[in-house]
Amino acid sequence: MEKETVISAKGLAGGYSGKTIWENADFSVQQGEFVAVLGPNGAGKTTFFRMMLGLAAPVAGSLSVFGRTPRRGNPDIGYVPQRHLIDRETGVEARELVRLGLDGHRWGIGSAHYEEAFEALRAAGAGDLARRPLAALSGGELQRVFLAEALIGKPKMLLLDEPLANLDLRREADFVRLINEVVRSQGVTVLLIAHNINPLLPVLDRIIYIANGRIATGAPSEVLTSETLTDLYGIPIEVLRDSRGRIAVLGMEESAEHHPEHRPEPRRDRGPEGRAERRSNE
Repeated sequence: MEKETVISAKGLAGGYSGKTIWENADFSVQQGEFVAVLGPNGAGKTTFFRMMLGLAAPVAGSLSVFGRTPRRGNPDIGYVPQRHLIDRETGVEARELVRLGLDGHRWGIGSAHYEEAFEALRAAGAGDLARRPLAALSGGELQRVFLAEALIGKPKMLLLDEPLANLDLRREADFVRLINEVVRSQGVTVLLIAHNINPLLPVLDRIIYIANGRIATGAPSEVLTSETLTDLYGIPIEVLRDSRGRIAVLGMEESAEHHPEHRPEPRRDRGPEGRAERRSNE
């Protein structure tokens, strides 16, 4: 059975304040796919998310989400931003935050939807955190609570903006495993912005790589190649893989081409830009 196309872009260009930051994008995403959105800081990854959320209009071309022009407040989309604006010192419990995914901003123990909140927390692997205050949770625990908040409305798509940032290697792997379970068991489409691609490689269906004002899309084996990234960046790029399938992407500047002894050694923790993971400043 053919899967539904949930995102379709044709001649799409993105930007802000009258400035185009990438253009000429043609791609589609199918229902139930796990997609990584990659690229250097400032490339326009978060701008792409804002367009799908109806918070920014295309500079050119067309974008459809579930067959319609993106609109604000689409209940079919669950969104976890890079920075969650909440005061962790208020003593608010995890279940109360998750319930807000249905109740908006109506605080109070007597409010409805707590059963849905518990169900969402369980789905996010955080059922045991329901009665704990946010201030007492670790970074990894908070990410699971934020995921539950996005899941409570039973969305068809999840947009996750750098959920792996500031997690250690073990918690990265655990969180990716959890997201993959949601994708496969519920048929949810997931787009996840990341800098470190290695924890995601075993589970990805597709990559959207934004760099140098352009977008390359396809399966990881098609996008994460020296040829594709060299064409995308417009400079020589080398993709190295170790015996466990992990990759490092090295950008060879002109000086490095003439002095190969200065080329940096690949590191296991480097992401698709060939450097240690960093938070996006978009």
